Amino acid sequence: MLHMVLGLFTIAFSVVGVVMFAFGIRQMVRTIRLGRSAGERKGPFGQRLTNMLIEVIGHTRMLKWRWIGIAHWFVMVSFASLVFTLIEAYGEVWDPHFEIPIIGGWAPYGLLMEAIAALSGVAILGLATYRQVKNPKRLGRASRFDNSVHWQAYYVEAYIFGIIACIFLIRGFKVAGGHFEYPLWATPISHALGTVLPASDPAITVTATVKIVISWLFFMVIARIMTMGIGWHRFTAFFNIYFKRNADGSPALGAAQPMVNKDGQPLDFEEADPDEDPFGAGKLEDFTWKGLLDFTTCTECGRCQSQCPAWNTGKPLSPKKLVMDLREHTYAKAPYLMDGITAESENVPDDVLSLLEKPLVGTEEEGGVIHPDVLWSCTNCGACVEQCPVDIEHIDHIMDMRRYQVMIESNFPSEANTLLKNLENKGNPWGMSEMRRLDWVEELANADEPIEVPVVEDTLPEGTEYLFWVGCAGALEDRAKKTTKAIAELLHTAGVKFAVLGGMEACTGDPARRLGMEFIFQMLAQQNVETLNDAGVTKIVASCPHCFNTLGNEYPQLGGDYEVIHHSQLLAKLVDEGRLTPVQPVEEKITYHDPCFLGRHNKVYTPPRDIMAQVPGVSTQEMHRHKERGFCCGAGGARMWMEERIGKRINTERVDEALGTDPDTVSTACPFCQVMLGDAINEKKSAGQAKESLEVVDVSQLLLRSVKEERGEGQAAVTTQQE
Repeated sequence: MLHMVLGLFTIAFSVVGVVMFAFGIRQMVRTIRLGRSAGERKGPFGQRLTNMLIEVIGHTRMLKWRWIGIAHWFVMVSFASLVFTLIEAYGEVWDPHFEIPIIGGWAPYGLLMEAIAALSGVAILGLATYRQVKNPKRLGRASRFDNSVHWQAYYVEAYIFGIIACIFLIRGFKVAGGHFEYPLWATPISHALGTVLPASDPAITVTATVKIVISWLFFMVIARIMTMGIGWHRFTAFFNIYFKRNADGSPALGAAQPMVNKDGQPLDFEEADPDEDPFGAGKLEDFTWKGLLDFTTCTECGRCQSQCPAWNTGKPLSPKKLVMDLREHTYAKAPYLMDGITAESENVPDDVLSLLEKPLVGTEEEGGVIHPDVLWSCTNCGACVEQCPVDIEHIDHIMDMRRYQVMIESNFPSEANTLLKNLENKGNPWGMSEMRRLDWVEELANADEPIEVPVVEDTLPEGTEYLFWVGCAGALEDRAKKTTKAIAELLHTAGVKFAVLGGMEACTGDPARRLGMEFIFQMLAQQNVETLNDAGVTKIVASCPHCFNTLGNEYPQLGGDYEVIHHSQLLAKLVDEGRLTPVQPVEEKITYHDPCFLGRHNKVYTPPRDIMAQVPGVSTQEMHRHKERGFCCGAGGARMWMEERIGKRINTERVDEALGTDPDTVSTACPFCQVMLGDAINEKKSAGQAKESLEVVDVSQLLLRSVKEERGEGQAAVTTQQE
């Protein structure tokens, strides 16, 4: 009688679970389809599928946090493989002696289920313990689990542990009853339990029922709580990874996504209609469907938050919380939109109307989903995207909201207004005359050992190998000009034929685009593309990682296809080829700072370090956070032209970390980083917290010091190297 009652109950419970879960999936799919086009995300199928399988099965992103990644891998595997034990449970409710046909009683199968259950049980206990140890309330300070919905995580952990406990209890009862067909060597834990458990067929039936209820209750819970990302990611992560922006499997870094019209085509500002075409994201429906899938998939693991420079310096931006807040808003508003109810509909209740009219960005008084301080704290460094194990594209969504705030609402930090005016009127962030771009050229021409730098008039001089894209900082900022002159001198020494645009060069538009002013970006970019194409440019060497990224990754969106190389890559190549030979020892301890747009955005980590390794006398020590986990200087995302009023300055935080290595010199490969770190070091010097001799130099300056042979006090001559 017990078998029949519980058997019928489990069948009915399972049917309810299936129906509820199917309804949840339907709601999720309909919600995600509210988003606009996300561009080409479907193919090539084989490449995307392969990358997804490698990332999921290989746990390539998860293993960046080694033991946590290993533990999660066993939990993931158990979720799929232990479904066989669920099948067994349905049979065991009716017949306690039930075994799956064919494989039931087969020792290798018994061993596999035993091993997976045991290892995943240890793994989930380890993860639950880690969550307790890192609980912000216990620590009394911020942690990666800040802003998480803790009870949901504990529920999922308890659910997994409950399933595993039921598996071993059922096996133990079978051992005790003498009808367990697997040998001791294959199932040692089950046999050990069997020595202390009583022989009881009803206990097997009841435990199997509990196992089925626990299993389907999980599906019911997440179907009712559509915002439970820690549960839903088990199903949506596959799709989110498959549909990631880059089909080659690389993170969604590098190029910013172009703006598109309502039909998903590139936006033409001359024909665009703000009432029809999305100018960024001002409401839920303005996000792409990939954005809505991103919000759904967030696991609340906190890796993005733990690496975010804004969050780590006391600012309100948590990439995790931003995504979670957008998810809550999405699933609160979506049901009304799916029913055709809008703010313009008749007889809409006040509470629903308030939800439908809720602005994406606004203060607490304005009822915004995202506070403006959160939006404008982002440096676009990409640490969040790099760390996310399910490939959420945080930067794209932040930029979409910025675009709407800047171009539609005209609501952005006041100091950025000067930046935009200077870019529009003078073609550079500082508002200087275009003729000032040649000052450094004149300085080289008037040096003790003069160097003539060819300047493009209409087309590249014959035989030119590279156009040297100097950039605004490299041409106009005094500290960055030292880097520019060092690069030019090194290229001259190596016999590389190059030329510069001089006054014809304008800002690439990166600060405007990252701020959200796409119109000015396109204006500057189209101007530069026309100049470059008319001059016959095919190969560019850029000294600024932001220019390097924009020219190489974003200009193809506007018809500018060039082979773009960063100066550290070219110089490392010239050293490797013997065209530049470091000979003069530089007896210094150096720590290297990875520029975000060179490192994370473009995966250029090795060349700057190779250059330093070739300089005699140099000893290097990495900062705690380096390469993929490198900490931002605070200049990206147009933050260089905005005041940092909240929390600790990001550049100060980075310099504090650099000082921890006790360096003689801090090296980098970006003019923005050089300025930001230099400013922070000067503050430390004023406070007596850094030695007076400490300076920030570009790797090119370091290389030049070694390539030159000293000829006496105050004199130096360039040694010409022969190939």
